[in-house]
Amino acid sequence: MKIGLIREGKIPTDKRVPFTPLQAEEIQLRFPDIKMLCQESDIRCFNDDEYRTHGIDVKKDVSECDILMGIKEVPIDLLLEGKTYFFFSHTIKKQAYNRKLLQAVLKKKIKLVDYEVLTDRQGNRLVAFGRYAGIVGAYNGLWAYGKRFNLFSLRRAHECFDVNDLKLELRKVKLPAVKIILTGAGRVGKGSMETLDSAGIRKVNPHDFLTRSFSEPVYVQLSSADYHTHKEGRIFNREEFHKYPERYTSNFHEFTKVANILMAGAYWNPKAPVLFTREDMLSPDFRIQVIADITCDIDGSIPSTKRATTIADPLYDYDPATDSVQPVLSNEKFVTVMAVDNLPCELPRSASEEFGHDLINKVLPLLNNIDHDDIIKRATIAEDGHLTANYEYLSDYVSGS
Repeated sequence: MKIGLIREGKIPTDKRVPFTPLQAEEIQLRFPDIKMLCQESDIRCFNDDEYRTHGIDVKKDVSECDILMGIKEVPIDLLLEGKTYFFFSHTIKKQAYNRKLLQAVLKKKIKLVDYEVLTDRQGNRLVAFGRYAGIVGAYNGLWAYGKRFNLFSLRRAHECFDVNDLKLELRKVKLPAVKIILTGAGRVGKGSMETLDSAGIRKVNPHDFLTRSFSEPVYVQLSSADYHTHKEGRIFNREEFHKYPERYTSNFHEFTKVANILMAGAYWNPKAPVLFTREDMLSPDFRIQVIADITCDIDGSIPSTKRATTIADPLYDYDPATDSVQPVLSNEKFVTVMAVDNLPCELPRSASEEFGHDLINKVLPLLNNIDHDDIIKRATIAEDGHLTANYEYLSDYVSGS
């Protein structure tokens, strides 16, 4: 079996890889029936010579491979007919901008396996970049606050060599007695906690966060139960909330009265109440000055997330009075927003290493048809020119109806 690491072709470019050079070498040692190839690329975070040093063939053409693995969507003109591809397709939510991609996959009889839906029996994702989205998103939130108030100067995350270099940079963070909200307890939330802990910021419980004053910066990690109440006055039930979020209302505004920074890392269901409204932001007791929307849900639970930002241009200001995006740091009454939508790309070497580790241990062994839980089957969106059973709901999306 030949597995090829393809050159990323989507613009803007992505420097991440499914496997580092050392991991590609490890694969050939652990799985003697697999041969790794690497397509020539001048953009990935590991250069071609690093792969050659670890005994991996680097070629311009990898069409001899049985399986082709990348990160982002493959441009339609680069798709090879009849091959098996692994990448993030961004089609399962019927994203309009990728309709033609899925149409081409079907036309070329490609087997498409999407990383996003590689899950175990309980529905837990096996591979993801969420931890690094959290690490970088929280870092960017601290960087933005320091920049807004001219408190300290940090290198940008993408200027750091790897995650260890970034954590050393956090020693420069010197915050006053601010209060930081972090939402989310999954991969993103845990990654954000790593950053805040590395910066020496103390974690406190929700009650103390709301009622106490501190002489040092602190953060609180909120779960859904901390800021949702049942409309009928019943006790919060997590299972019910996930299934029927519309039965609950938000009391998140209690936290916005005391917090200075919000780092949003929780998944938001469109049927759930928003965290707060534009009218809430106009209230004199709304104290948040910097929002790092790690989830980057456009027009979602946070009214100030009007658009995504980029690594090159990560910030803008939001004016709640006019509901408009304004130049960054243009008015002290505005809220500064960080909404970069590809945060793990800022630490591509470290993010790739963790992603590849999970692929090697949780996915590669399944390629030899030892997949008793049908993990690959469940993650296969298309095969032999047809949508698979789990993804037949995409039929109208593919047809454009």
